[in-house]
Amino acid sequence: MSSPRLTLFGMAMLAVGAALSYDNPAGTSVWVLVVPMGFLSLNLLAAVIHNPRIHQRGGLLVFHLCLLGIVLLAAFGRLTRLDAHTELVEGTAFDKDNLLDVRQGPLHRTGLGRIEFVQGPYTVDYAPGMVRGLTHSEVLIPSAHGWRHLDVGDDRPLVMNGYRFYTTFNKGFAVVLSWLPAGGGNSIRGTVNMPAYPLYDFRQANRWQPREGEEIRFWLELETGLTDQHAWTLAPSKAQAELIVKSGEQRVVLGPGQHVRLAGGVLTFERLSSWMGYKIFYDPTINWLFFTAIIGVFGLASHFWQKLRQPDWQPTAKRDRIVESLSGRTVT
Repeated sequence: MSSPRLTLFGMAMLAVGAALSYDNPAGTSVWVLVVPMGFLSLNLLAAVIHNPRIHQRGGLLVFHLCLLGIVLLAAFGRLTRLDAHTELVEGTAFDKDNLLDVRQGPLHRTGLGRIEFVQGPYTVDYAPGMVRGLTHSEVLIPSAHGWRHLDVGDDRPLVMNGYRFYTTFNKGFAVVLSWLPAGGGNSIRGTVNMPAYPLYDFRQANRWQPREGEEIRFWLELETGLTDQHAWTLAPSKAQAELIVKSGEQRVVLGPGQHVRLAGGVLTFERLSSWMGYKIFYDPTINWLFFTAIIGVFGLASHFWQKLRQPDWQPTAKRDRIVESLSGRTVT
């Protein structure tokens, strides 16, 4: 089990698994990585036990044990990880039941139900040429003294219960609508998300099918100051918009606060809002991996420091050893 040939075989298996799992495709099993890492762990453990050059040298032993720990932690991290996305409309709370593209390990035990925060407004900076810069997304966290405001971005995640929420390029506008059925009943209030902005600034359209009447189609005409020639900031709270509504043969343009009577009821365009897309990441081994790697580096450094301090590594001693090895010749 400690054979270098088996090590090469295990590394080849790991390379194949890494290629298959690149970019986390949904159809690839987590075991394509876990099995090679388990095999390499057994191989490395056998080498530590069997090879006296490893277990009789303190620094080298620490390094190999840390290397073993890294492989085991990485395997455990794949079994317990979670990757997902979600979209939050401004003013709404996070809901674990609204996750998208969920990919999780077989040992993951979700703690998302204990996470509570509310999405606030956001801004996104753009450089000339539509190059996206910093995202400033405000989230509200409950605390003993009310709500605490945090600034979240692509490189500044919201961390709660080990879950990390990162903003993404996926964000846009939403329209807040209310619907009063023509036949009576309770009014319905909700939001319709438009496609990502400014990625699809030319196609801000969506549709909704009420229980009564025909399908309703929406087009959103926006004024945000969008330009690719100069630096600008996307601030949905400052944007102006008109909503084009079409149902059957009826077509009307609504501003915020206006309503229209359609075949199935009365539709009101209450206001313009926005939504932000988040990437959710969970891996309980991240901090342990970091500290294990640091200890391994110190172990390897200690091993080489001891080697360099040995007389055999000194230039003069090495020269003398070469001289003595020459058979019957004197070198001056």
